[in-house]
Amino acid sequence: MYDKSLIELSSPGRTGFSLPDLPEQYNGPEDYLPLSVLRKDKPNLPELSEPEIVRHFIALSVKNHHIDKGIYPLGSCTMKYNPKVNEVTANLPGFTAAHPHAPADSVQGTLGLMFELENMLAAISGMDHITLQPAAGAHGEFAALLLMRAYHKKNKQNRQNIIIPDSAHGTNPASVALAGFNTIKVPSNDKGLVDIEKLAAVCDSDTAGFMLTNPNTLGFFEIDIEKIAAVIHDCGGLLYMDGANLNALLGLVRPGDMGFDIVHFNFHKTFSTPHGGGGPGGGALGIKSALEPFLPTPIIGRKTNKSNKVSYYLEYSRPDSIGRVHGFYGNVGVAIRAFTYILKHGPDGLKRIAKTAIINANYLMNKLKADYDLPYDSLCMHEFVLSGDRQLANGIKTTDIAKRILDFGIHAPTVYFPLIIHEAIMIEPTETESRESLDNFISVMKRIAGEVKDNPEIIKSAPNNTPVGRLDEAAAAKNMDVGW
Repeated sequence: MYDKSLIELSSPGRTGFSLPDLPEQYNGPEDYLPLSVLRKDKPNLPELSEPEIVRHFIALSVKNHHIDKGIYPLGSCTMKYNPKVNEVTANLPGFTAAHPHAPADSVQGTLGLMFELENMLAAISGMDHITLQPAAGAHGEFAALLLMRAYHKKNKQNRQNIIIPDSAHGTNPASVALAGFNTIKVPSNDKGLVDIEKLAAVCDSDTAGFMLTNPNTLGFFEIDIEKIAAVIHDCGGLLYMDGANLNALLGLVRPGDMGFDIVHFNFHKTFSTPHGGGGPGGGALGIKSALEPFLPTPIIGRKTNKSNKVSYYLEYSRPDSIGRVHGFYGNVGVAIRAFTYILKHGPDGLKRIAKTAIINANYLMNKLKADYDLPYDSLCMHEFVLSGDRQLANGIKTTDIAKRILDFGIHAPTVYFPLIIHEAIMIEPTETESRESLDNFISVMKRIAGEVKDNPEIIKSAPNNTPVGRLDEAAAAKNMDVGW
Protein backbone atom coordinates (compact mmCIF):
# COMPACT_ATOMS: atom_id res chain seq x y z
CA MET A 1 0.00 0.00 0.00
CA TYR A 2 2.94 2.35 0.53
CA ASP A 3 3.73 2.32 -3.16
CA LYS A 4 0.68 4.52 -3.60
CA SER A 5 0.64 8.31 -3.53
CA LEU A 6 -0.73 10.24 -0.55
CA ILE A 7 -3.84 11.15 -2.57
CA GLU A 8 -4.47 7.46 -3.31
CA LEU A 9 -4.12 6.63 0.40
CA SER A 10 -6.42 9.45 1.48
CA SER A 11 -9.62 8.66 3.38
CA PRO A 12 -12.17 11.43 4.15
CA GLY A 13 -12.22 12.54 7.77
CA ARG A 14 -8.79 11.27 8.79
CA THR A 15 -6.32 13.74 10.23
CA GLY A 16 -2.76 13.61 11.54
CA PHE A 17 -2.55 17.02 13.16
CA SER A 18 -4.39 19.41 15.46
CA LEU A 19 -4.77 23.16 15.28
CA PRO A 20 -5.45 25.76 17.98
CA ASP A 21 -9.05 26.83 18.54
CA LEU A 22 -10.32 29.64 16.35
CA PRO A 23 -11.04 33.03 17.93
CA GLU A 24 -14.62 33.49 19.14
CA GLN A 25 -15.20 36.36 16.70
CA TYR A 26 -13.83 34.46 13.70
CA ASN A 27 -15.94 34.97 10.58
CA GLY A 28 -13.66 33.31 8.05
CA PRO A 29 -10.26 33.70 6.36
CA GLU A 30 -11.39 37.06 4.98
CA ASP A 31 -10.82 38.43 8.49
CA TYR A 32 -7.08 38.07 7.83
CA LEU A 33 -6.59 38.04 4.07
CA PRO A 34 -8.12 40.09 1.23
CA LEU A 35 -10.71 38.26 -0.85
CA SER A 36 -8.55 38.71 -3.95
CA VAL A 37 -5.99 36.18 -2.70
CA LEU A 38 -8.40 33.58 -1.28
CA ARG A 39 -9.17 30.34 -3.11
CA LYS A 40 -12.62 29.81 -4.56
CA ASP A 41 -12.50 26.05 -3.91
CA LYS A 42 -10.96 23.93 -1.20
CA PRO A 43 -7.58 22.40 -2.14
CA ASN A 44 -7.51 18.68 -2.88
CA LEU A 45 -5.29 17.72 0.05
CA PRO A 46 -4.85 14.13 1.24
CA GLU A 47 -6.49 13.16 4.53
CA LEU A 48 -4.44 10.65 6.52
CA SER A 49 -3.60 9.74 10.08
CA GLU A 50 -0.16 10.45 11.48
CA PRO A 51 0.97 6.77 11.33
CA GLU A 52 -0.04 6.59 7.66
CA ILE A 53 1.93 9.71 6.83
CA VAL A 54 5.04 8.58 8.72
CA ARG A 55 4.94 5.08 7.22
CA HIS A 56 4.53 6.51 3.72
CA PHE A 57 7.65 8.65 3.94
CA ILE A 58 9.69 6.01 5.75
CA ALA A 59 8.77 3.55 3.00
CA LEU A 60 9.95 6.04 0.40
CA SER A 61 13.18 6.77 2.27
CA VAL A 62 14.27 3.14 2.41
CA LYS A 63 13.91 2.89 -1.35
CA ASN A 64 16.61 5.54 -1.70
CA HIS A 65 20.28 4.88 -1.14
CA HIS A 66 21.95 7.40 1.14
CA ILE A 67 25.05 7.68 3.27
CA ASP A 68 23.16 6.70 6.46
CA LYS A 69 22.15 3.47 4.75
CA GLY A 70 25.39 2.23 3.24
CA ILE A 71 28.75 2.91 1.63
CA TYR A 72 28.80 5.46 -1.16
CA PRO A 73 32.22 5.03 -2.88
CA LEU A 74 31.60 7.78 -5.40
CA GLY A 75 34.99 8.85 -6.75
CA SER A 76 35.66 12.59 -6.79
CA CYS A 77 32.60 13.31 -4.66
CA THR A 78 33.80 12.46 -1.12
CA MET A 79 30.49 11.07 0.11
CA LYS A 80 31.34 10.84 3.79
CA TYR A 81 29.06 10.30 6.76
CA ASN A 82 27.34 13.44 8.09
CA PRO A 83 27.70 13.55 11.92
CA LYS A 84 24.41 14.23 13.63
CA VAL A 85 26.02 16.75 15.99
CA ASN A 86 26.18 19.05 12.95
CA GLU A 87 22.39 18.96 12.74
CA VAL A 88 22.00 19.68 16.45
CA THR A 89 24.13 22.79 16.16
CA ALA A 90 22.52 24.05 12.96
CA ASN A 91 19.08 23.70 14.56
CA LEU A 92 19.80 25.81 17.63
CA PRO A 93 17.03 28.44 17.90
CA GLY A 94 19.46 31.34 17.74
CA PHE A 95 20.37 30.24 14.21
CA THR A 96 17.05 28.96 12.90
CA ALA A 97 15.09 31.98 14.14
CA ALA A 98 17.41 34.51 12.53
CA HIS A 99 15.93 36.23 9.49
CA PRO A 100 18.17 37.03 6.49
CA HIS A 101 17.05 40.66 6.66
CA ALA A 102 17.80 40.95 10.38
CA PRO A 103 20.10 43.89 11.23
CA ALA A 104 23.69 42.92 11.95
CA ASP A 105 23.47 43.90 15.63
CA SER A 106 20.73 41.29 16.17
CA VAL A 107 22.65 38.35 14.64
CA GLN A 108 26.06 38.87 16.21
CA GLY A 109 26.36 35.18 17.11
CA THR A 110 25.82 34.07 13.53
CA LEU A 111 28.19 36.66 12.09
CA GLY A 112 30.79 35.81 14.73
CA LEU A 113 30.58 32.10 13.87
CA MET A 114 31.03 32.82 10.17
CA PHE A 115 33.94 35.16 10.85
CA GLU A 116 35.63 32.43 12.88
CA LEU A 117 34.87 29.85 10.18
CA GLU A 118 36.63 32.08 7.66
CA ASN A 119 39.67 32.19 9.94
CA MET A 120 39.60 28.40 10.32
CA LEU A 121 39.47 27.89 6.56
CA ALA A 122 42.31 30.35 6.06
CA ALA A 123 44.43 28.42 8.56
CA ILE A 124 43.56 25.05 6.96
CA SER A 125 44.31 26.23 3.43
CA GLY A 126 47.14 28.70 3.93
CA MET A 127 45.14 31.42 2.18
CA ASP A 128 44.85 35.03 3.37
CA HIS A 129 41.13 35.76 2.97
CA ILE A 130 37.92 33.74 2.66
CA THR A 131 34.44 34.36 1.33
CA LEU A 132 31.62 31.99 2.28
CA GLN A 133 29.21 33.23 -0.38
CA PRO A 134 29.51 30.66 -3.21
CA ALA A 135 26.80 28.02 -2.91
CA ALA A 136 28.69 25.00 -4.29
CA GLY A 137 31.92 23.92 -5.95
CA ALA A 138 31.03 24.96 -9.49
CA HIS A 139 29.70 28.27 -8.15
CA GLY A 140 33.05 28.72 -6.39
CA GLU A 141 34.84 28.02 -9.67
CA PHE A 142 32.77 30.63 -11.45
CA ALA A 143 33.34 33.22 -8.71
CA ALA A 144 37.07 32.48 -8.82
CA LEU A 145 37.16 33.11 -12.56
CA LEU A 146 35.36 36.42 -12.05
CA LEU A 147 38.04 37.32 -9.49
CA MET A 148 40.73 36.45 -12.04
CA ARG A 149 39.10 38.66 -14.65
CA ALA A 150 38.76 41.56 -12.20
CA TYR A 151 42.40 41.18 -11.12
CA HIS A 152 43.76 41.24 -14.66
CA LYS A 153 41.45 44.08 -15.68
CA LYS A 154 42.71 46.15 -12.73
CA ASN A 155 46.21 45.52 -14.07
CA LYS A 156 45.03 46.74 -17.50
CA GLN A 157 45.32 43.30 -19.06
CA ASN A 158 42.70 41.52 -21.13
CA ARG A 159 43.82 37.91 -20.74
CA GLN A 160 41.43 35.45 -22.37
CA ASN A 161 42.76 31.92 -21.79
CA ILE A 162 42.31 29.50 -18.90
CA ILE A 163 44.43 26.35 -18.94
CA ILE A 164 42.99 23.08 -17.62
CA PRO A 165 44.46 19.55 -17.54
CA ASP A 166 42.91 16.73 -19.57
CA SER A 167 41.85 15.06 -16.31
CA ALA A 168 39.89 18.12 -15.10
CA HIS A 169 36.46 17.94 -13.52
CA GLY A 170 33.74 18.52 -16.07
CA THR A 171 32.60 21.67 -14.30
CA ASN A 172 35.98 23.33 -14.92
CA PRO A 173 35.63 23.87 -18.69
CA ALA A 174 31.94 24.67 -18.21
CA SER A 175 32.79 27.39 -15.69
CA VAL A 176 35.50 28.73 -18.01
CA ALA A 177 33.02 29.05 -20.87
CA LEU A 178 30.37 30.63 -18.63
CA ALA A 179 32.87 33.22 -17.43
CA GLY A 180 33.72 34.15 -21.02
CA PHE A 181 37.23 32.67 -21.19
CA ASN A 182 38.75 30.27 -23.69
CA THR A 183 39.79 26.78 -22.60
CA ILE A 184 43.32 25.55 -23.29
CA LYS A 185 43.87 21.86 -22.49
CA VAL A 186 47.18 20.31 -21.47
CA PRO A 187 47.75 16.54 -21.47
CA SER A 188 48.89 14.33 -18.62
CA ASN A 189 52.23 12.57 -18.74
CA ASP A 190 52.77 8.81 -18.46
CA LYS A 191 52.46 9.03 -14.66
CA GLY A 192 49.03 10.67 -14.77
CA LEU A 193 50.40 14.07 -13.73
CA VAL A 194 50.56 17.45 -15.46
CA ASP A 195 53.08 17.49 -18.31
CA ILE A 196 55.06 20.56 -17.24
CA GLU A 197 56.85 21.04 -20.57
CA LYS A 198 53.56 21.10 -22.44
CA LEU A 199 52.08 23.39 -19.80
CA ALA A 200 54.96 25.84 -20.28
CA ALA A 201 54.43 25.68 -24.04
CA VAL A 202 50.85 27.04 -23.80
CA CYS A 203 51.38 29.50 -20.95
CA ASP A 204 51.81 33.01 -22.34
CA SER A 205 50.77 36.64 -21.99
CA ASP A 206 47.16 35.71 -22.74
CA THR A 207 46.96 33.17 -19.89
CA ALA A 208 44.63 34.34 -17.13
CA GLY A 209 45.07 31.24 -14.99
CA PHE A 210 45.43 27.50 -14.59
CA MET A 211 42.65 25.44 -12.96
CA LEU A 212 44.11 22.37 -11.28
CA THR A 213 42.74 19.75 -8.92
CA ASN A 214 45.33 18.50 -6.44
CA PRO A 215 45.27 15.60 -5.78
CA ASN A 216 44.08 15.21 -9.34
CA THR A 217 41.15 13.15 -10.55
CA LEU A 218 43.32 10.06 -10.94
CA GLY A 219 43.98 10.28 -7.22
CA PHE A 220 47.60 11.40 -7.51
CA PHE A 221 49.31 14.30 -5.80
CA GLU A 222 50.96 16.69 -8.25
CA ILE A 223 54.47 16.29 -6.84
CA ASP A 224 55.85 19.08 -9.07
CA ILE A 225 53.24 21.59 -7.91
CA GLU A 226 55.84 24.23 -7.02
CA LYS A 227 57.27 24.01 -10.56
CA ILE A 228 53.74 24.26 -11.96
CA ALA A 229 53.10 27.37 -9.84
CA ALA A 230 56.34 28.93 -11.07
CA VAL A 231 55.39 28.33 -14.72
CA ILE A 232 52.00 30.00 -14.29
CA HIS A 233 53.26 32.91 -12.21
CA ASP A 234 56.19 33.57 -14.54
CA CYS A 235 53.76 34.22 -17.38
CA GLY A 236 51.58 36.44 -15.18
CA GLY A 237 48.74 33.98 -14.62
CA LEU A 238 46.96 32.89 -11.44
CA LEU A 239 46.89 29.35 -10.07
CA TYR A 240 43.50 28.05 -8.99
CA MET A 241 42.92 24.83 -7.03
CA ASP A 242 39.66 22.96 -7.44
CA GLY A 243 39.12 21.85 -3.84
CA ALA A 244 37.04 18.77 -4.65
CA ASN A 245 39.82 16.52 -3.33
CA LEU A 246 40.85 18.61 -0.32
CA ASN A 247 39.83 15.76 2.00
CA ALA A 248 43.17 14.11 1.20
CA LEU A 249 45.21 17.14 2.29
CA LEU A 250 43.67 18.18 5.61
CA GLY A 251 46.39 18.89 8.13
CA LEU A 252 49.07 17.47 5.81
CA VAL A 253 49.69 20.23 3.26
CA ARG A 254 48.10 23.58 2.46
CA PRO A 255 47.20 24.92 -1.00
CA GLY A 256 48.53 28.35 -0.10
CA ASP A 257 51.95 26.88 0.68
CA MET A 258 52.00 25.09 -2.69
CA GLY A 259 51.65 28.33 -4.64
CA PHE A 260 47.91 28.46 -5.28
CA ASP A 261 46.34 31.93 -5.46
CA ILE A 262 42.74 30.74 -5.15
CA VAL A 263 41.10 27.58 -3.80
CA HIS A 264 37.49 26.60 -3.34
CA PHE A 265 36.18 24.40 -0.55
CA ASN A 266 33.32 21.93 -0.86
CA PHE A 267 31.58 21.98 2.51
CA HIS A 268 29.45 19.04 1.35
CA LYS A 269 32.58 17.00 0.61
CA THR A 270 35.44 17.94 2.88
CA PHE A 271 33.48 19.17 5.87
CA SER A 272 30.66 16.60 5.97
CA THR A 273 27.60 18.75 5.28
CA PRO A 274 24.81 16.97 3.35
CA HIS A 275 25.71 16.25 -0.28
CA GLY A 276 23.28 16.13 -3.17
CA GLY A 277 19.52 15.98 -3.35
CA GLY A 278 19.25 19.49 -4.72
CA GLY A 279 19.66 21.11 -1.31
CA PRO A 280 21.99 23.94 -0.34
CA GLY A 281 25.74 23.43 -0.53
CA GLY A 282 28.82 25.46 0.21
CA GLY A 283 31.68 26.45 -2.12
CA ALA A 284 33.67 28.97 -0.07
CA LEU A 285 36.68 30.59 -1.72
CA GLY A 286 40.11 31.20 -0.24
CA ILE A 287 42.37 33.79 -1.87
CA LYS A 288 45.77 35.42 -1.49
CA SER A 289 45.94 39.10 -0.53
CA ALA A 290 46.44 40.38 -4.08
CA LEU A 291 42.86 39.38 -4.86
CA GLU A 292 41.28 40.73 -1.67
CA PRO A 293 39.93 43.99 -3.21
CA PHE A 294 37.82 41.95 -5.63
CA LEU A 295 36.02 39.70 -3.10
CA PRO A 296 32.23 39.54 -3.49
CA THR A 297 30.23 41.81 -1.22
CA PRO A 298 29.40 41.93 1.57
CA ILE A 299 32.36 40.80 3.63
CA ILE A 300 32.21 40.19 7.37
CA GLY A 301 34.22 42.67 9.41
CA ARG A 302 35.16 42.71 13.07
CA LYS A 303 35.76 45.74 15.30
CA THR A 304 36.50 46.45 18.93
CA ASN A 305 35.22 49.57 20.69
CA LYS A 306 36.88 51.57 23.44
CA SER A 307 35.45 49.20 26.06
CA ASN A 308 37.06 46.23 24.24
CA LYS A 309 33.67 44.94 23.20
CA VAL A 310 33.87 42.95 19.95
CA SER A 311 31.18 43.28 17.29
CA TYR A 312 30.73 42.12 13.71
CA TYR A 313 29.37 43.96 10.69
CA LEU A 314 28.79 43.53 6.97
CA GLU A 315 30.86 45.73 4.69
CA TYR A 316 29.39 46.66 1.32
CA SER A 317 31.49 49.62 0.17
CA ARG A 318 34.15 47.93 -1.96
CA PRO A 319 34.63 49.66 -5.33
CA ASP A 320 36.66 46.86 -6.97
CA SER A 321 34.39 44.00 -5.81
CA ILE A 322 32.91 41.58 -8.33
CA GLY A 323 29.60 42.21 -6.52
CA ARG A 324 27.21 39.73 -5.02
CA VAL A 325 27.39 36.09 -6.05
CA HIS A 326 24.72 34.86 -3.63
CA GLY A 327 21.62 36.23 -1.95
CA PHE A 328 22.46 37.44 1.57
CA TYR A 329 25.68 35.84 2.84
CA GLY A 330 25.85 32.31 1.51
CA ASN A 331 24.11 29.22 2.87
CA VAL A 332 24.44 29.92 6.58
CA GLY A 333 23.03 26.58 7.77
CA VAL A 334 25.69 24.73 5.78
CA ALA A 335 28.41 26.99 7.17
CA ILE A 336 27.27 26.23 10.72
CA ARG A 337 27.54 22.50 10.04
CA ALA A 338 31.04 22.89 8.59
CA PHE A 339 32.09 25.02 11.58
CA THR A 340 30.85 22.32 13.96
CA TYR A 341 32.70 19.60 12.08
CA ILE A 342 36.01 21.47 12.07
CA LEU A 343 35.72 22.48 15.72
CA LYS A 344 34.78 18.95 16.78
CA HIS A 345 37.81 17.39 15.08
CA GLY A 346 40.43 20.04 15.73
CA PRO A 347 43.82 20.12 13.96
CA ASP A 348 44.85 16.59 14.94
CA GLY A 349 41.47 15.16 13.99
CA LEU A 350 41.55 16.78 10.56
CA LYS A 351 44.96 15.26 9.94
CA ARG A 352 43.62 11.81 10.94
CA ILE A 353 40.80 12.27 8.45
CA ALA A 354 43.22 12.74 5.55
CA LYS A 355 45.52 9.91 6.62
CA THR A 356 42.62 7.47 7.06
CA ALA A 357 41.09 8.41 3.70
CA ILE A 358 44.46 7.74 2.03
CA ILE A 359 44.93 4.40 3.81
CA ASN A 360 41.39 3.27 2.93
CA ALA A 361 41.85 4.12 -0.76
CA ASN A 362 45.19 2.34 -1.05
CA TYR A 363 43.78 -0.69 0.77
CA LEU A 364 40.93 -0.99 -1.74
CA MET A 365 43.19 -0.35 -4.72
CA ASN A 366 45.65 -3.07 -3.78
CA LYS A 367 42.90 -5.57 -3.04
CA LEU A 368 41.11 -4.99 -6.37
CA LYS A 369 43.92 -4.56 -8.89
CA ALA A 370 44.18 -8.33 -9.44
CA ASP A 371 40.54 -8.44 -10.62
CA TYR A 372 40.33 -5.18 -12.61
CA ASP A 373 42.82 -3.28 -14.74
CA LEU A 374 44.71 -0.50 -12.95
CA PRO A 375 46.09 1.87 -15.62
CA TYR A 376 48.27 3.77 -13.13
CA ASP A 377 49.62 1.38 -10.51
CA SER A 378 51.09 3.84 -8.06
CA LEU A 379 50.49 5.01 -4.50
CA CYS A 380 47.27 7.01 -4.57
CA MET A 381 45.82 9.60 -2.25
CA HIS A 382 42.12 9.39 -1.30
CA GLU A 383 40.81 7.81 -4.51
CA PHE A 384 41.90 5.70 -7.46
CA VAL A 385 40.68 4.73 -10.92
CA LEU A 386 40.26 1.19 -12.21
CA SER A 387 39.41 0.25 -15.78
CA GLY A 388 36.77 -2.26 -16.85
CA ASP A 389 38.59 -3.10 -20.10
CA ARG A 390 39.24 -6.67 -18.96
CA GLN A 391 35.52 -7.16 -18.31
CA LEU A 392 34.61 -5.40 -21.57
CA ALA A 393 36.62 -8.03 -23.44
CA ASN A 394 34.10 -10.52 -22.05
CA GLY A 395 31.09 -8.46 -23.14
CA ILE A 396 30.44 -6.67 -19.82
CA LYS A 397 30.59 -2.88 -19.81
CA THR A 398 31.49 -0.72 -16.84
CA THR A 399 27.88 0.46 -16.69
CA ASP A 400 26.79 -3.18 -16.28
CA ILE A 401 29.17 -3.58 -13.36
CA ALA A 402 27.84 -0.40 -11.77
CA LYS A 403 24.25 -1.64 -12.01
CA ARG A 404 25.19 -5.02 -10.53
CA ILE A 405 26.85 -3.33 -7.53
CA LEU A 406 23.43 -1.89 -6.62
CA ASP A 407 22.11 -5.39 -5.96
CA PHE A 408 24.37 -5.62 -2.90
CA GLY A 409 23.15 -2.47 -1.16
CA ILE A 410 26.14 -0.42 -2.28
CA HIS A 411 26.00 2.73 -4.36
CA ALA A 412 27.98 2.44 -7.58
CA PRO A 413 31.31 4.27 -7.88
CA THR A 414 31.73 7.03 -10.44
CA VAL A 415 31.99 5.50 -13.91
CA TYR A 416 33.38 6.71 -17.23
CA PHE A 417 35.28 9.52 -15.51
CA PRO A 418 37.93 10.80 -15.80
CA LEU A 419 37.63 10.64 -19.55
CA ILE A 420 41.30 9.79 -20.06
CA ILE A 421 40.68 6.29 -18.61
CA HIS A 422 38.75 3.90 -20.84
CA GLU A 423 35.84 2.17 -19.04
CA ALA A 424 36.79 4.08 -15.88
CA ILE A 425 35.64 2.99 -12.42
CA MET A 426 36.54 5.78 -9.99
CA ILE A 427 36.46 4.76 -6.32
CA GLU A 428 36.70 6.89 -3.19
CA PRO A 429 35.92 5.12 0.10
CA THR A 430 36.43 8.18 2.39
CA GLU A 431 37.69 7.93 5.96
CA THR A 432 34.31 7.14 7.53
CA GLU A 433 34.10 3.56 6.27
CA SER A 434 35.22 0.76 8.60
CA ARG A 435 37.53 -2.12 7.70
CA GLU A 436 34.46 -4.40 7.62
CA SER A 437 32.67 -2.05 5.23
CA LEU A 438 35.68 -1.94 2.92
CA ASP A 439 36.07 -5.72 3.01
CA ASN A 440 32.41 -6.14 2.08
CA PHE A 441 32.88 -3.82 -0.90
CA ILE A 442 35.97 -5.76 -1.95
CA SER A 443 34.09 -9.08 -1.77
CA VAL A 444 31.27 -7.65 -3.90
CA MET A 445 33.67 -6.34 -6.53
CA LYS A 446 35.52 -9.67 -6.64
CA ARG A 447 32.25 -11.59 -6.89
CA ILE A 448 31.17 -9.45 -9.84
CA ALA A 449 34.54 -10.01 -11.52
CA GLY A 450 33.90 -13.75 -11.18
CA GLU A 451 30.35 -13.43 -12.53
CA VAL A 452 31.71 -11.77 -15.66
CA LYS A 453 33.19 -15.16 -16.58
CA ASP A 454 30.75 -17.56 -14.92
CA ASN A 455 27.34 -15.85 -14.96
CA PRO A 456 27.36 -12.78 -17.22
CA GLU A 457 23.60 -12.83 -17.71
CA ILE A 458 22.93 -11.85 -14.08
CA ILE A 459 25.11 -8.78 -14.62
CA LYS A 460 23.43 -7.85 -17.88
CA SER A 461 20.00 -7.98 -16.20
CA ALA A 462 21.07 -6.02 -13.09
CA PRO A 463 19.96 -4.43 -10.91
CA ASN A 464 17.72 -7.26 -9.81
CA ASN A 465 17.06 -6.34 -6.15
CA THR A 466 16.27 -2.64 -6.31
CA PRO A 467 12.85 -0.92 -6.18
CA VAL A 468 13.25 0.01 -9.85
CA GLY A 469 14.91 -2.51 -12.15
CA ARG A 470 17.09 -2.00 -15.20
CA LEU A 471 15.92 0.99 -17.15
CA ASP A 472 15.94 1.81 -20.81
CA GLU A 473 18.40 4.68 -20.31
CA ALA A 474 17.55 6.49 -23.52
CA ALA A 475 13.82 6.37 -22.75
CA ALA A 476 14.41 7.32 -19.11
CA ALA A 477 16.31 10.44 -20.15
CA LYS A 478 13.40 11.51 -22.34
CA ASN A 479 10.54 10.48 -20.04
CA MET A 480 10.94 11.61 -16.43
CA ASP A 481 7.69 9.96 -15.24
CA VAL A 482 9.29 7.10 -13.31
CA GLY A 483 5.98 5.69 -12.08
CA TRP A 484 6.15 2.62 -9.85
